[in-house]
This record gives sequence, C-alpha cells and structure tokens, in this order.
Amino acid sequence: MTYVEGFLTPVPTANRDAYLAHAERAIDLFTGLGAARFVEAWGDDVPDGKINDLKQAVKLKEDETVLFSWLEYPDKATRDAANERMMSDPAMAEMASDMPFDGSRMMFAGFETIVDTGAADAPGYIDGIVLAVPEANREAYRAFNEHTAAIFREYGALRIVENWGDPVPDGQVTDFNRATLRQDGERVVFSWIEWPGKDARDAAWGKIMEDERMKPPADMGFDGKRMMWGGFTPVLDTAAR
Repeated sequence: MTYVEGFLTPVPTANRDAYLAHAERAIDLFTGLGAARFVEAWGDDVPDGKINDLKQAVKLKEDETVLFSWLEYPDKATRDAANERMMSDPAMAEMASDMPFDGSRMMFAGFETIVDTGAADAPGYIDGIVLAVPEANREAYRAFNEHTAAIFREYGALRIVENWGDPVPDGQVTDFNRATLRQDGERVVFSWIEWPGKDARDAAWGKIMEDERMKPPADMGFDGKRMMWGGFTPVLDTAAR
C-alpha cells in the first residue's frame, strides 16, 4: 500500500529559485532510495484561518511562502528503509548544510494512503489539506472521502488522495500535532486534490460545494473548524519526467 512522507515548509519568497535548485538535487537521492514520486508545490492561495491555517503551522513570516510537498513510496517498509539510509548518506548531509530555508520550521511525517482515486499524472494545480480526525472514525472518514472523490472527478479533478497519519512525533519548533491542535485519540490526515490547472479548480469548487452529494454524514465526527487548506502551484513533479 502506498505510503506518503508529507511536508510543509516555509521558504523565503525571494529564494524560490534557490529552493527549486535545492529540491532538484534531491531527486536522484529520493528516487534511488525507492520513492515513486516527488512533488514540491508553491503556495498560491493559502487563506488565513480563524483557529489555525497552513501559514501558522510553519510560523510563516511576511517575506515567506509555504510549500506543500510529498514523497510517495510503494509501502511503509520502503519509506522507513529510505529514511534510515538518508541519515548516513553524505549527499543528505551536504544538502542539510546548504538549505535556502529555515529547516527548524519544516514539518514532516509519515502517512498511510487510505483513498487514492485517479492517475498520478503531472497536475497544473493542487489543493492541499491537513486536519485531525478521531481514530475511531477512520472508516467513516475513508468511506465518505471515497464517495466524494468520485464527485470531484466528475467536476474535473485528476486525482484525490487521503493519507492517514502514523503517530506523529512532536517537533521542537513546529509539527503536525500542534498545527492541527490534535487531541488525544485523533490522527493527523494529510491530503491533496490534483487539478489540470487553477482555472479548472476555481470553476469546480463552487459547483462542488452546492452538490447535495457532498453533505457529510452526521457521524463524520471531526472538527472542521481545525481543517487547514490552501491552493498550490507545482514547481517540481517527477511524474512529469
């Protein structure tokens, strides 16, 4: 089963090209360790939230942009082996010494894919979503999103992916637990929707929200007020190579 390493990263907006060059250097490393896909998406339409949001999650500064990124592995064992090998890889150490962003505020964690509908082609735009869901509601959450994924596809989405978090460790500065205000008995969910482009995404969302089939069941049981989301432009995607 596909396993995802999900990231949120604050990057100085002026360092966009330097960040992309830094990410390009990592492609051979990640794919050589078994990653099937590597995506970096630059924040474009990331709104402020009333309680939390993707910008607050990484303690974003005024001159920075938040990135939504992920690595897809064929399974957890491949990802775990890759992370272990990275710790002793000189190439990784070299990259860590020359990062064009504040690595202490980068968030990352592992996630099991529970919904994956559509082809992993190179999209023109991405909606990224992070939230916390009660562990007891995993199946209800999965079933509802399996249902709504088909609706998103009807309105032009290319792919919908929902990923259920392993226990996420606390970080020193930022992490997914504090970003989602995760409570005991909840798991972090890291998800995305791939679109042909921003125009297609913008045109679809209004129709999707009016579709009666999108109404969640009463037993969904997660706090939607703590859901974080934003729109992102892909700047690197190995699916396009």
